[in-house]
Amino acid sequence: MTERYVWDLKEIDETQVAVVGGKAAHLGVLSRIDGIRVPAGFCVTTDAFRRVMAAAPALDERLDLLSRVAPDDREAIRTLSAQIRRTIEEIAVPDDLVAAITRALARLGEQAACAVRSSATAEDLPTASFAGQQDTYLNVVGPTAVLQHVSRCWASLFTERAVTYRRRNGIDHRTVHMAVVVQQMVFPQASGILFTADPVTGNRKVATVDAGFGLGEALVSGLVNPDVFKVRDGEVVAKEIAAKERAVQALADGGTREVAVEAQRQEEPALTDAQVVRLVQLGRRIEAHFGRPQDIEWCLADDGFQIVQSRPVTTLFPVPEADDAENHVYVSVGHQQMMTDAMKPLGLSTWQLTAMAPMHTAGGRLFVDVTRRLASPGSRAGLLDLIGKGDPLTRDALETVLDRDGFVPSLPDPAPGKPPVGGAPAPIATDPAVVTELIERSQASVAALERDIRSKTGPALFDFLLEAFEEHKRVLGDPVSMQVIMAGMEATWWLNDKLYEWLGEKNVADTLTLSAPDNITSEMGLALLDVADAIRPYPEVVTFLQGVQEGGTRDEAVRSGDTRGGGARHDGVRHEGARHEDVCHEGFLDELAKLTGGPEARDAIEDYLDRYGMRCVGEIDITRPRWRERPTTLVPVILDNVRNFEPGAAERRFEEGRQKALKKEQDVLSRLRALPDGDRKADETKRMIDRVRTFIGYREYPKYGIISRYFVYKQALVGEAERLVRAGVLAEREDVFYLTFQEFHEAVRSHQVDDQLIRERKEAFRSYQALTPPRVLTSDGEAVNGSYRRDDVPAGALTGLPVSAGTVEGRARVVLDMADADLEAGDILVTAFTDPSWSPLFVGIAGLVTEVGGLMTHGAVIAREYGLPAVVGVAQATRLIRDGQRIRVHGTDGYVEILS
Repeated sequence: MTERYVWDLKEIDETQVAVVGGKAAHLGVLSRIDGIRVPAGFCVTTDAFRRVMAAAPALDERLDLLSRVAPDDREAIRTLSAQIRRTIEEIAVPDDLVAAITRALARLGEQAACAVRSSATAEDLPTASFAGQQDTYLNVVGPTAVLQHVSRCWASLFTERAVTYRRRNGIDHRTVHMAVVVQQMVFPQASGILFTADPVTGNRKVATVDAGFGLGEALVSGLVNPDVFKVRDGEVVAKEIAAKERAVQALADGGTREVAVEAQRQEEPALTDAQVVRLVQLGRRIEAHFGRPQDIEWCLADDGFQIVQSRPVTTLFPVPEADDAENHVYVSVGHQQMMTDAMKPLGLSTWQLTAMAPMHTAGGRLFVDVTRRLASPGSRAGLLDLIGKGDPLTRDALETVLDRDGFVPSLPDPAPGKPPVGGAPAPIATDPAVVTELIERSQASVAALERDIRSKTGPALFDFLLEAFEEHKRVLGDPVSMQVIMAGMEATWWLNDKLYEWLGEKNVADTLTLSAPDNITSEMGLALLDVADAIRPYPEVVTFLQGVQEGGTRDEAVRSGDTRGGGARHDGVRHEGARHEDVCHEGFLDELAKLTGGPEARDAIEDYLDRYGMRCVGEIDITRPRWRERPTTLVPVILDNVRNFEPGAAERRFEEGRQKALKKEQDVLSRLRALPDGDRKADETKRMIDRVRTFIGYREYPKYGIISRYFVYKQALVGEAERLVRAGVLAEREDVFYLTFQEFHEAVRSHQVDDQLIRERKEAFRSYQALTPPRVLTSDGEAVNGSYRRDDVPAGALTGLPVSAGTVEGRARVVLDMADADLEAGDILVTAFTDPSWSPLFVGIAGLVTEVGGLMTHGAVIAREYGLPAVVGVAQATRLIRDGQRIRVHGTDGYVEILS
């Protein structure tokens, strides 16, 4: 097939992105939508770009160098990209290509003013817009100038910002090619940008129009503030008219200039309300054609709108699919489960199949539809109360939605018979034997699962798993288990409320629950101190493990494309880039046994993994690598424990906590007896202290049981994936993580997999990782995160939820991946969220700050267990607090001060 260097825009459609780039493909489609006007023009194709690049062999060497530069080495990127741009601009455009461009230009009018704009093959995509990464040149007049600016557009593929953007999005420079759009210039009275969904709130029913006088460059460059109009249901519902002192206009002989706007016009709206509504109608037509919200550049000339660009809005959080057109309110599951990262399809579908409530997916996250519970006054009050105790921000977000007239329907209360959510304490005796029996039942259930699953393979395994999921839900929904959990929480709330009322002391239960029995998560952290005790006496073992840590860090960094050594990311991406058997140092336990003291060290680690190896960061996603699969994850924490603690620390820590709790109990009861009616108050309080210490530790066990079962499921599923790889059905076993459980079942039955579907899922997952899930999401697409609405926090302090009492000052260590932790005694851990897998770090820190969490979530429970001052739910804590800064955590009052 003969290469073709120039295409008219009207010949182009979305199937030709590889030839014309994202911008030209969208313009070609736009030009054929009924009622949409697009300036006439043509596209110089990527074939032309490749031909020009091939004329300079020296570019290959520079591209190789560029691909090896660290993403944060800005000086090297700046130097190399400038050299590449200069080389491209100096290449002589071949004669036949000059002739093709000149012929196309003649059809527009040889001396017509043109806009010359880049159109890369990796821009204006559904998952990465690349907005502003390459260059645009306006009012270019004459063939010589147009050719010169075509070369500049080619070169702009290698601006510093474009190179950095591609590195951050994992896109290979060699896979991106540049086409160039040349269009007839529009000389507008007004121009600007239309978002068909509100870019701030995400509301899909509210369109936002930014408008200014003259060319749109004045808005894009920040020269002026635009007029802003908001439109809903064909009506301007809000507008803000700016003082537009400057504008950009075209010059008669080419180029543009900045001009002053006459004083009397500066505060005139750039568009009338009727024009704004008409523009939004055009935008809705474009949105409907592309099937997703659009970011549209427009011009108004001679009272008609022309569209000069449309691209998908990639920053909006997706909306769960619904089978009706009613309003819906969704609550984030991730904020309740302390795992707000994106999950892979197998992880999402497995959690859905094992969850106690129906769940919806969007943006790689799970949501529960609470609309009906909000609609009736009785269930609404119970839901808000329960959610508010866990996370006040989610409660506030729900109340924000409820305040909007008519969004949530009003329904009558359901018929009596079911107790309200968060109702009276369950009638269960304060008996440790109840907890012991629950734990034994859970262990027996997991043992039966391990025994029965061994013989199951192929489709029979999936049939067995569906039955196992029902047993999973039966164990999880055990009424006695729920009673014990609620009894522990209610006793905590009772103690905090009553002792604040009677003694004026906040959060007394935090001390009274120190070293509570049967807390599997806190035991997990202390047990790793015992592992350190087994390793500490052997210097050769310590040195070996330091080498494992350093090698693992380098290996992870290379796989993540981050050569800085850490690549701290919380999303688990780094871990899935290589097959398990290829991961550096994961066989270190066998090597360890050859050293002096190595057998003892290996046995200690193996014993730990036998009990806790099913855990990992983000463990509700079954696809995440478990500690048993990747034991190097624990090595940095073990080494921190070896360095920071003395032998016997675990037993001492537990006993110190127990004694503090006992002393606090005696102090509280003594003070209560001195009050009026003191004996009754003391007796009631003693009963509640006994109750909370009996039951509160069990709060962590159901999650341990779930994750124990998950690891059994995963081992069986990975075995099936390996069989598919051996049969040539899958390229690699991790590909099944991008199938749902049901699709995986069908692949095992049919021995067929849709490779294109897996590729699309991988790309979608990568895009979801860049999104921040909201606490509450509406069916309109509005993301609502809530606020604390407090006035008792010092100016400049970061507000959060107090979950573990006390005040501590120390060095902030911002850690986004547990494997990157490098902690010293007295450090304060600052992270996005913690699940039980983080508890081994808690034994070595002085305080805790997280972005997500509530009073009874795992991080809060373990912080109280270890006596760590903690504040959770601090918005953007990992961005606002820098690693190494000194901070003060007010765990009693719920705020964090940055001291340096």
